Amino acid sequence: MEVSAKTRLLAVIGDPVAHSLSPVMHNAAIRALGLDAVYVALGAPAAALPALFGALAAVGAAGNVTVPHKEAAERCLARKTDLCARVGACNTFWTEHGALVGDNTDVPGIVACLKQLGADGGRWILVGTGGSARAVAVAAAEVKAELHVLSRDAARARDFAGWARSRGAQAEPARGALEPDVAINATPLGLKESDPLPLDPGRAPRLGAALDLVYTPGSTRWVRMLRAAGVRAQDGREVLVRQGAAAFARFFPGHAAPLEVMRAAVHRALGA
Repeated sequence: MEVSAKTRLLAVIGDPVAHSLSPVMHNAAIRALGLDAVYVALGAPAAALPALFGALAAVGAAGNVTVPHKEAAERCLARKTDLCARVGACNTFWTEHGALVGDNTDVPGIVACLKQLGADGGRWILVGTGGSARAVAVAAAEVKAELHVLSRDAARARDFAGWARSRGAQAEPARGALEPDVAINATPLGLKESDPLPLDPGRAPRLGAALDLVYTPGSTRWVRMLRAAGVRAQDGREVLVRQGAAAFARFFPGHAAPLEVMRAAVHRALGA
């Protein structure tokens, strides 16, 4: 891949960001279509986001946002799609006439993956209250799932459930015995093998399916434990691919995202 002064810049922004496979996935797609662009990872603290997004808009850049900046990114946009505004979190951005525009492609990615798991409704337990959790809540509203929010901070769970209800979800803080059909991890827990489990499988004996938005080589420890217990579970690699394909269409209108190329690049990088 040759980079010149005409090469378009795309980036994923997060803190941390080294784990992200968005550069691997999007650069594979860019090469497959012969586009003059390059996709990089940019680590940035929250305080740097306004200046960083201003600089990216000035050079006509585009890209994605990962943890923990999705909510902050939404506040940096000049314009946003209706879905981005509804979620209150941005994971995809691009530049139009020098102004930054944002969308949320996590929602359709999450809905598609849960349908693959046969979990497009029922009783969900959501672990987390950040930007990714917001996408899950809007997904729950779309498929009319019952949402129970679990957080280490009871007040955050209560406030998040109230916000989710304002977006049309049937949402409550998780209380008492947990009997979900579906569990979704929307926290960074699992990026490291030593991380505690988002949810002890023993606390949800009736669990039928689970989606971990984290992805790691060989799947996260939580996903491996759930599969061993007979639960249909997958990590976040397919969500990455699905939301990435939707983002690619925003970056390069008129070019169909090479979905299989993107999926193969992610699986190669994860060794599976």
